[in-house]
Amino acid sequence: MPKYVLWGNYTTDVLEKRTPYRQAHLDRLAQLQASGNLITIGPTQDLTKVFGVYQAEDEAAARQLVEEDPYWQHGIWTDYDILEWIQAF
Repeated sequence: MPKYVLWGNYTTDVLEKRTPYRQAHLDRLAQLQASGNLITIGPTQDLTKVFGVYQAEDEAAARQLVEEDPYWQHGIWTDYDILEWIQAF
């Protein structure tokens, strides 16, 4: 199954704004990882960007995985790019 790299941006004041959605976000990520749809995800040190690697049937399915996340739905992630990734190693 193809892999897709996510690069996205966080809203300003992310630590405060994410609080109501954090547990739902983490629970969903754990489910996606258990199902094999999420390889890894996390913020940059400065909390301005998010990086992730998803596994999905196609780009539309990968975008759906991103857009079903509580952080996307509530504006914690403000925009994103997703590209199919070829894992060399």
